[in-house]
Amino acid sequence: MSEQLRAGFIGLGSQGAPMARRITEAGFPLTLWARRPAAFEAFADTAAKTASTPAELAAGSDVIGLCVRDDNDIREVTSGDDGILAGVTPGAIIAVHSTVHPDTVRELSALAAEKGAFVLDAPVSGGQPAASVGRLLVMVGGSAEVLERARPVFSTYGDPVVHLGPLGAGQITKLLNNTLFTAHLAVGASLLQLGQDLAVDPARLAQVLGHGSGQSFALARVADGGGTLDRIAGHAGPLLAKDVRLAVAVAEAAGLDVSTVAAVAAADAALALMNVSR
Repeated sequence: MSEQLRAGFIGLGSQGAPMARRITEAGFPLTLWARRPAAFEAFADTAAKTASTPAELAAGSDVIGLCVRDDNDIREVTSGDDGILAGVTPGAIIAVHSTVHPDTVRELSALAAEKGAFVLDAPVSGGQPAASVGRLLVMVGGSAEVLERARPVFSTYGDPVVHLGPLGAGQITKLLNNTLFTAHLAVGASLLQLGQDLAVDPARLAQVLGHGSGQSFALARVADGGGTLDRIAGHAGPLLAKDVRLAVAVAEAAGLDVSTVAAVAAADAALALMNVSR
């Protein structure tokens, strides 16, 4: 390691836990906090330490990763007497790996600046499999200089780590990515249904398309679900609805008309198939 950065991590879910494990296995001192003590059990065989509050974690960390569910969770773990902002030290970096509204990270950055700390928005893509092998796509917005300071930690779980521009650019990129993925779900599901209506077996059609120019990650997920979105609707539906809603809100706040954006219309169709809406 070029620098013995002390890391902190909050959000030990299916994606955050392997990210945190990559950090400690790379040799960085790591402190964890979680609402549920059971989340620490997976780290019993590591050198990671635990904190009693987010503030305690922040006080001993140079780079603090947040991989919680949504905007409200970001505000909950960062505010109040026990929140990160109560304990963060000058020069520390708060990395928001969650997918949230760009304004949420901008608001957090303004509050962190009062303590002399910095914020990067750094949402990730790839899920648990990519996190486990250090191949997450990390989309970063914020200061390039601050990113270079945090990069040794990011590189334990991310490859590539891409700087996209000022604070908020990472979140915008992730929201657009997820909107396109949602749109692809609708296209894939409707196409497999069309094939079935034309007497072509959906599973075999998906197998062929997966090796052709029409292949996509989303199509593979639809095929794994038997040709429909029913299997993923319960978990993925609400999350994708949130991301499409945020993408549209950001565009409309910028004065843009999304009514002619084909990906948004297709994404809405996919959400309808999952019985959710933005």
